[in-house]
Amino acid sequence: MFAIVMGVVIGLQTSINSRLRQSVGSPFMASLISFTVGSGFLAVITLLIDHRLFFTPHLFSQQPAWLWLGGVFGVVYLTGNILLFPKLGSVQTVILPMFGQILMGLLIDNFGWFHAKVSPFTTVRGGGALLVLLGVIVTVALSDWLLKRRAALDAAPTTTASASLWLWRLLGIGAGMLGAAQSAINGHLGLVLRSSLDAAFISFFVGALTLLVINLLLRSSRQLTQPTDRPNPWWMWVGGVIGALFVLGNVYLVPILGTGLTVVIVLVGLMGGSLLIDNFGWLESQRNPVTLVQIVGLLIMVGGVALIHLA
Repeated sequence: MFAIVMGVVIGLQTSINSRLRQSVGSPFMASLISFTVGSGFLAVITLLIDHRLFFTPHLFSQQPAWLWLGGVFGVVYLTGNILLFPKLGSVQTVILPMFGQILMGLLIDNFGWFHAKVSPFTTVRGGGALLVLLGVIVTVALSDWLLKRRAALDAAPTTTASASLWLWRLLGIGAGMLGAAQSAINGHLGLVLRSSLDAAFISFFVGALTLLVINLLLRSSRQLTQPTDRPNPWWMWVGGVIGALFVLGNVYLVPILGTGLTVVIVLVGLMGGSLLIDNFGWLESQRNPVTLVQIVGLLIMVGGVALIHLA
């Protein structure tokens, strides 16, 4: 149940950070704020519980370099979601990275990357991956049809928009692959440090430093604006707290449930949360009523995910 709730709230984080981007004007600045808020939140919790923040420096020489890359991968995943949300909507922003996560999960399980337990690729797992792909195609094809229909009603060309959308979709798949790698890396980091809190804080701290460098290089705008006539909502600042709890939850659950089962349950929550956001237009997002075809596509994906991780 905890993993399902994690999935739902991380879907809300995407909408929250997208609203933050509207006010700060830059996806990288929005990500920096989110990671900074999350790092501060985790720092306070870690100090209260573990009474320390960092680890002994000799771990840098004893552990592989990829152990510290979870925060960097998290930056790509979070910023990618912020970029994708206004282009593709909530459902596709969740579905496409989810497919990337499933694909990367198969690779990690098959080859034992990031010190994960080896689970060889089988026919059942392959069939599950094909089902997930079929679910993606069903949902994305519907979105394309709706886009073309809307554009036809507005007498607007659709070829360029459709080609551009597929580039964004590929970005979503790649971001999802790095998101799965982040979960595996942070899970192992928690075991190395013997603390889920320390691992989550380090992941967010590395991500915040990465985004600080990116923003300095890009000279991102720091001006806060009001994109609507209404004041900026208070909730646009809490995305980092939600992200911090999500990373902490992953670090805690992966050693207990395993990477595969954790990913499955969280993704089910993500799908449910994205449908709710799209259907009801929560958090100032554009309202896109969920259709029967979308539900069928999501159910096909659930079946594929079950074959991959639960068979």
